[in-house]
Amino acid sequence: MGYLIGVTALWAFSFSLIGVYLAGQVDSYFAVLMRVSLAALVFLPFLRPSLLVGRQRLALMGLGAVQLGIMYIFFYQSFLLLTVPEVLLFTIFTPLYVTLLDDALFGRFTPFYLLTAALAVLGAAVIRYDGLDSGFWLGFLVVQGANICFALGQVGYRRLSVTLPAELPRHSVFAWFYLGALIVVLPAFALLGNPAALPSTGVQWGVLAWLGLVASGLGYFFWNLGATRVDAGALAIMNNALIPAGLAVNLVIWNRDADLVRLALGGAIIVGSLLLNEWWLRRRAPVTA
Repeated sequence: MGYLIGVTALWAFSFSLIGVYLAGQVDSYFAVLMRVSLAALVFLPFLRPSLLVGRQRLALMGLGAVQLGIMYIFFYQSFLLLTVPEVLLFTIFTPLYVTLLDDALFGRFTPFYLLTAALAVLGAAVIRYDGLDSGFWLGFLVVQGANICFALGQVGYRRLSVTLPAELPRHSVFAWFYLGALIVVLPAFALLGNPAALPSTGVQWGVLAWLGLVASGLGYFFWNLGATRVDAGALAIMNNALIPAGLAVNLVIWNRDADLVRLALGGAIIVGSLLLNEWWLRRRAPVTA
């Protein structure tokens, strides 16, 4: 749990740094490429290829491609369509996706989750009820793409970790995770990136360096490591702990004039949907035990 708490505090600043210094100023595909490349450089010196067999390497690379590569592409695009507080609030669906993916792996389906999802969508509408447009809803869907990728990566890494030897030094193989992400982001930048929109200030380069080396490099390693040491319920809760932490940073430092009443009301509905979902899980736990 200590790993998850530490990374939550670390990532709380990432949303605002992206929204304030990079979104709309630096090409999003280049920003993603830089983050993944720098993160890979952190772990490449420790890589020991012989510690994993071919199938395990491919699995770890696949998880990196989804959880980091594809997720980041969705994530950075969302900042072009939504404000930082909205992006943060809409990430609250991630625990629901974690639960649904666990259901899928075990061949279950729980229709009650559809109700909680509908309530969360209502909360999203409250936040921008006087200005709903195609850009807003597109941004909402783009964030969900990022949420699903992040959830899939967490669940997948937990499953993969069970098959690895307990004594395996995780830092000696984690570079495969970032190399898998590079396989996605390199062609994405080559095909869709805008070379004319590269960082133009020292602050922008500094933000990218921090996000790549620390937030991505150390952050994803310790988050995934922490995910293997807690149960699914604790992991779901920590996925949501990032939201109030990130909002607090954004509202206090960069966005003090935000409509706090509407933001709080919409956020409360979304949080209420999650609490309802958690209540349902606790209620049915004795039946399925």
